[in-house]
Amino acid sequence: MAANEIVDGIWRYPIKSMMGEEVQVAEVTARGLAGDRAYAFVDRASNRTAAVRTWASGFMSYRATYAEEPRAGQPAPAVRITSPDGETLMTSQPDIDERLSERFDRRLSLTSHAPAGLLIEFPAGTLAGAASELTEAPLAGGAPEGTFFDLACIHLVGTSTIDHLKSVYPQGDVDVRRFRPNIVIQTEGEPFVENTWAGRRVAIGDQVVLKMTIPCPRCVNVTLAQDGLPRAPQLLRGIAQRNMVDLGAVGRLPCVGVYADVLEPGPIRQGDAIRWLD
Repeated sequence: MAANEIVDGIWRYPIKSMMGEEVQVAEVTARGLAGDRAYAFVDRASNRTAAVRTWASGFMSYRATYAEEPRAGQPAPAVRITSPDGETLMTSQPDIDERLSERFDRRLSLTSHAPAGLLIEFPAGTLAGAASELTEAPLAGGAPEGTFFDLACIHLVGTSTIDHLKSVYPQGDVDVRRFRPNIVIQTEGEPFVENTWAGRRVAIGDQVVLKMTIPCPRCVNVTLAQDGLPRAPQLLRGIAQRNMVDLGAVGRLPCVGVYADVLEPGPIRQGDAIRWLD
């Protein structure tokens, strides 16, 4: 890997499926970045979390930002929610469930801990192979219990991959926000280098060590409009044409980025050096 690889960006998403916030510094814990996916809205009738692949696609038009900095090991502070029409709500206000339920015509509950049996929905065909007809699965299959991650608690992507997709799909306004990473690594050279990271350990800054697991499969999320980015209906097809990866039981899927587990926690900062340990 290149000697000048550094942390180019750090992102966290206070409420699952809503827009997130870029930060200069973050605390990496065993449960991911402090404050990342700390809250979620759950459909009380189905015990399914709001996921933008289905009825909650409108969540991508809501911005979630912390009113104060979250701290590792502490309850998440209140989050400010800014709606597409500019209305500001707070997760701490007593009628927050009713306000969001009214907007999405569902009985929603804001929660900071995934209830037992919580499922995530997705359209048939999101997965592949023997799993191609599945439309739901347990949430956070590869992350600590009680978290709201789709699969794993850390997600990384390289800038060379984003730059490549910008060049081949300029009409799609390709932006790193479409891919919802936690850590953006400044990379040079070939796109989809993240495929080669799977199984490797990486040190970030002075303390943090991550173990890369599998490439990150992509779905319709990357095509949705958000915060000045228009719909990009052909982007997912473009990724599929360039980077289909065999993910075993779920088949071959279009991938951008890689998931990771936390081996050693600690702080990270934009500009931190990246050191590959194997």
